[in-house]
Amino acid sequence: MTSQRSDESAASPASGEPTLQRAQEEIDRLFNVSLSIAVTGETGVGKSTFINTFRNLDDEDEGAAKTGVNETTTEPAAYTHPTMPNVKLWDLPGVGTPKFQANTYAKEMKFDRFDFFLIISSGRFTENNLMLAKEIQKRKKQFYFIRSKIDFDILNEQSKRSFNRETTLSKIRRYCEENLKDVGNPKVFLLNCKNLTAFDFEELVKTINSELPQHKQDALLLSVPVSSVAILEEKVKSFEKVIWGAASLSAGIAAAPVPGLSSVCDMAIVGSFFTKCYHAFGLDDKSLEKLSVLVNKPHLKTLEKSSLLKGLAQTSALKLGASALGEFLCSLVPGPGSVAAAAISFTTTRGLLQKGLKELADEARKVLREAGLE
Repeated sequence: MTSQRSDESAASPASGEPTLQRAQEEIDRLFNVSLSIAVTGETGVGKSTFINTFRNLDDEDEGAAKTGVNETTTEPAAYTHPTMPNVKLWDLPGVGTPKFQANTYAKEMKFDRFDFFLIISSGRFTENNLMLAKEIQKRKKQFYFIRSKIDFDILNEQSKRSFNRETTLSKIRRYCEENLKDVGNPKVFLLNCKNLTAFDFEELVKTINSELPQHKQDALLLSVPVSSVAILEEKVKSFEKVIWGAASLSAGIAAAPVPGLSSVCDMAIVGSFFTKCYHAFGLDDKSLEKLSVLVNKPHLKTLEKSSLLKGLAQTSALKLGASALGEFLCSLVPGPGSVAAAAISFTTTRGLLQKGLKELADEARKVLREAGLE
């Protein structure tokens, strides 16, 4: 009885526009908040490769950032995330080239439009790296220093009898940190831009998210590739936060005495939610195929998961259809009937989203375990 009353209270149209507005804001915060990430550095350090890997694309895929041994980025180029269109990664031309001199680079690139910067470097630290960091700080923006091509460094050092992996990584990190002392000793993140499951990518995401404004944090989390169980669990938490908003929106629609409206809208809400989860958790065919190559486990690409999404959609359609009739009949009774209709819709939608989220998250955990990325 208490549970029913709490559902009626949460879903009740009597709470008016503020409740529906808050519900819509919760959904917008998860799926529609814009995030602009600038990827900068000198030519040939792996900027375009990083952008492609972040967006789960191969270098030769349609829509991928151009890569090559020569300078391929000659103008700032925005690349939209394929499943989170509110997130854009900007590939900035290499700094310090004849076309883009260091002393005018920040102005030409319009630094103020970006939420934060990733400065990517490989090999020796240069004055241009330091200049970029200082210019970004002048504009009171955050930057994160990435030392790329770490896999090549490890490969080159392995032939030495005294080789020690951790010693090599520490040496590279200290070298970069020493050169960045003038800008406040920022963290240095070591990456292989083609394989973000290795080295410091998880720590990079965690650090950026801790320093982003709260309303931007979910946009970052849902756009990053699933490189570990820790990142997956953070994504799950983001989706959990939006369930109340989605169920409340469903309840507000159910209170209107319009035949079929609630069922159609609920299917759209539930379908969109599950599809976002499916892609964010890396369960689509493209993500599974890329993961199988990265961890050298070919059987992973045969773990086709689209049937799971279809099954959730079919189950949801049946349950939403069954509840829609009761909601409509209740909504015909002014006052108490509308409250009852809203409560039915809120409870049904919330239950479906919670159950579906758990099923999709459990499948993603299984995939990561199979890939050895726990």
